[in-house]
Amino acid sequence: MNNVVCLSTSTWYPFPTRKQHVMSRLKRANILYFDPPITYLAPLKDKKCINRLFAWCKKGEVVEDFVVVYRLPPVLPFYNKYRWINKLNQRKIARYVRRRMKRHGFENPVLWCYSPMSCDAVENIPHSALVYDCVDRHSAYKGMIDVATVDAMERDLATAADQVFCTASGLAETLSKYNEGTIMLPNGVKFEHFNSVADGDLPIPDDVKDLPRPIIGFSGMLQECIDYDAIEEIAKNRPEWSVVLVGGNMPGVNLDYLKKYPNIHFLGMKPYGEMPAYLGAFDVCLNVFRSGDLSKDVSPLKFFEYLATGKPVVSTPQPEQVLDYADCVYIANTTADMVDMCEKALSETNEEKTNLRIKYGKDCSWDARVERMENILHSKGIFR
Repeated sequence: MNNVVCLSTSTWYPFPTRKQHVMSRLKRANILYFDPPITYLAPLKDKKCINRLFAWCKKGEVVEDFVVVYRLPPVLPFYNKYRWINKLNQRKIARYVRRRMKRHGFENPVLWCYSPMSCDAVENIPHSALVYDCVDRHSAYKGMIDVATVDAMERDLATAADQVFCTASGLAETLSKYNEGTIMLPNGVKFEHFNSVADGDLPIPDDVKDLPRPIIGFSGMLQECIDYDAIEEIAKNRPEWSVVLVGGNMPGVNLDYLKKYPNIHFLGMKPYGEMPAYLGAFDVCLNVFRSGDLSKDVSPLKFFEYLATGKPVVSTPQPEQVLDYADCVYIANTTADMVDMCEKALSETNEEKTNLRIKYGKDCSWDARVERMENILHSKGIFR
């Protein structure tokens, strides 16, 4: 068995991202998965974080037969701005990880990192190999970030890594300067889960079944990089349509101005198991990102989930990855184009496009993505 220590940027619960999908599919592996830490200041911005201040004191949780989840202890803020603070934080994290490794008999595991900040923990965590799986352009996030500091940490982590994966071509272009073995592997989809929509047998959820048709739907976290102007454009120009947003509101994102539109419906977070039913209720699926450095290199989970359903998809031209699917997706190059593209999607009668979206979704399954990852790691001797 391969022992893997995963320093994640996403908590295992409540919603699976790339990290959980990858870790739960690795074959012949025992995994210690560490939820990311919060800062001591986090509860001031989001009161829900208070419980996470002490979650690290709890025992590890067995979430799969071979995956145990731990929560890292809280850390000092401003680590994205000052490298010396990050070094202090990562030494603390490394001590905690080493204790958990000892408890489970992990001596020299494969260390699998998702955050550039982990670069300062690597030398303090014994490991046989280092994998960096990059899913975002981390220095493009807003907040207390110094771009040069974050980019330097990413450079150090990528340079030290035995294998670098990334989710977008722009990320690959950057990271290959530091590690010539960088390989792009976009995000994927739990295909069978979302393809169940294509059978047409899923019940329509109660909170959407009585809404006026058509339903133009968005799923995913309501974060800063989403193009809310595109959503407003649809609601304002087609008041008879229902615009449905399924997803949690990220701290600091104020969408009160959208609530003046009676045809925009905020449904909040839904359990992962219920998501196919919601996507099945959509007449058109929206993949809308605001233009910028962060959006350009995103590999959105929602997009691949939409494809697997076969439903018509309307998208902004960012992230750039969607342009590879322009033969079956409606691209709105400007905000003003959004309504027109939705109308074209609603009038679609070409079954070939539906089938092509499903084919692309199947090609992008998490099973296929992780199998390729494992083959690469075996070929390099990182996995036995």
